[in-house]
Amino acid sequence: MGVVGWGERKAQSTGNHNHNKPQPHVPLVLQMVLCPIDYRYGREEMKRIWSREGRLQAMLDVEAALAEAHAGVGNIPREAAEEIKRKATLEHVSPEEVDALEREIRHDIMAMVKVLASRCEGDAAKYVHLGATSNDIIDTANALLIKKSLKIIKKGLVDLAVVLGKRAEEHRHTVMLGRTHGQPGLPITFGLKMTVFAAEILRHIERLEEAEKRLCAGKMMGAVGTGAGFGEKAFEIQSMVMEKLGLIPEEAPTQVVGRDRYAELYSLMALIAASLEKMATEVRNLQRPEIGEVAEAFDVEKQVGSSTMAHKKNPITSENICGLARVVRSAVTPGYENMILWHERDLTNSSSERILLPHVFVLTDDIIHKATSVFRDLVVFPEKMMENIEKTRGTIMGERVMLALVDKGMGRQEAHEIVRRAAMEATESGKHMMDVLLTSEEVRKLMSEQELAGLFDPSTYLGATQEIIDSVLDKIKKLQPQ
Repeated sequence: MGVVGWGERKAQSTGNHNHNKPQPHVPLVLQMVLCPIDYRYGREEMKRIWSREGRLQAMLDVEAALAEAHAGVGNIPREAAEEIKRKATLEHVSPEEVDALEREIRHDIMAMVKVLASRCEGDAAKYVHLGATSNDIIDTANALLIKKSLKIIKKGLVDLAVVLGKRAEEHRHTVMLGRTHGQPGLPITFGLKMTVFAAEILRHIERLEEAEKRLCAGKMMGAVGTGAGFGEKAFEIQSMVMEKLGLIPEEAPTQVVGRDRYAELYSLMALIAASLEKMATEVRNLQRPEIGEVAEAFDVEKQVGSSTMAHKKNPITSENICGLARVVRSAVTPGYENMILWHERDLTNSSSERILLPHVFVLTDDIIHKATSVFRDLVVFPEKMMENIEKTRGTIMGERVMLALVDKGMGRQEAHEIVRRAAMEATESGKHMMDVLLTSEEVRKLMSEQELAGLFDPSTYLGATQEIIDSVLDKIKKLQPQ
C-alpha cells in the first residue's frame, strides 16, 4: 500500500521572462498505485498499522527489545542497548533509506539492520541484531501488528453487537414473516432477526478472545529455532523480548513461527466476513421492492443510485460488504498452503503473507464498520412487514391450527393433512385459510369459529421470542463499560 499524489514543479521558461507573472504548477510525478485499498477501501487507523512505516517501526521495536534483553542477561553493555533503543525509530531509520539499500543488497531485514547500525553511536552498532535471524524480527513484528489489529477488530465487533442489540430492543415486537427456502414460514419479529445476528457477532468476539493467545506469538530462537546463536541464555532472552513486547513465545519454533497460527487467523477473519456477508445479503433481499421491509439509508437530496436509471435506490453498502467479504475469505486457501514449508522453512510463504496480512485486516475492519453503519441507519417498514403477512391469507398460521386441532383430540397426521389441503386451496382460490377451514366438518366438530379466528393473530404466536432477545441483550450489556 502506498500514497497516491502528484509532485509539483514550476513551468519551464519559453522565452517570456515575466518573473512577476504567477507560474503554473504542473504534474511532475504520478506515483502509480495499483491496489484499491490505497485509495478506496479501508480505514486509516488499520491501514496505518500495516503501512510501510508501521511495519518498519514494529521491526525496529523488536530490535530494541532484543538489545534490551541482551543487556538484561549481561551479554552487551546497558548503554549500547539504550543507544539502539533511542535510534530504533522512524526519525532515525526511514523507509526510503531502507528501501534504497535493499535494492542494492536484496535483503530487506539486513537493509534495516545496516541503516539502524549506522545511526548508533559508540560501540552500539556492533550489537544490533545480535544472534537473531530475519524471521525472529519479521514474525515478532507481525505478532505486534496482529495484536494491535485484533484490538481494533474486537472493538468494531463490540460496536456492531451494541448496534444490533439496540435494533433488537427497538423492534422486539415488530412482527414480520419468518422465511424458509425463500417462502413464508412462521411469524417472527424483526427484533428476533437482529438478535440472531447479534448472537453470531458475540460468538466471533468469544472466538477472537480465545484465539488471541495463539495468534500473538513471536520468536527469538535464531536460524532454525534452536537458539544456538543466543548461547546458554537463549530461553531467557526470548522470554524477556516477548515480555517487553506483550507477546507469547513460540514454544517450538523452526526458523519461523508456526504458520498454523496464521491459518487460524485467516479462518477467523473469514468467519467474521462470512457473517457480515450473510447479514448484508439479508438487507439486500429485504430491500427488494417486492418485499420492501427494510432499506439502507439514502440521501434523497444528493445520492445517486444509477448513472442512467435515476429512480434507483440501491443497497450499495451491503453489496460492498458482500464483495469485500469474498476477498477476505480468499485468504484462507493460501494461508493453509503456507503451513507447508520445506524442512525448517522456505520462502514460499513470505510474498503472499505481505499481501494477505494487511489486506485481511484492512478489509475485515472496513466491512465491520460498514455493517455497523448499515444497521445503525437502517430504515424499517413495519407496515410493509404486516402487509406481507396478510398476503399469505393466513397460511403462515397453519402450524398453530394443526397443533390446536391435536390438542382437541385429532391425530397429528390427520390434522396436518387437513391444514395442508386448506392452505393449498386458500393459495389457489385467493380465500383466507380460516374461511376454507370453516367449511371442514372435522374442524367444525372440534372448534368454534371464534376459537379458530383467535388462532390467526401472528403477534400471539411468537413462542419464546422475547426471552431469546432478553438473553442475548444481557450478554451485550456485559460488553459495555458500566
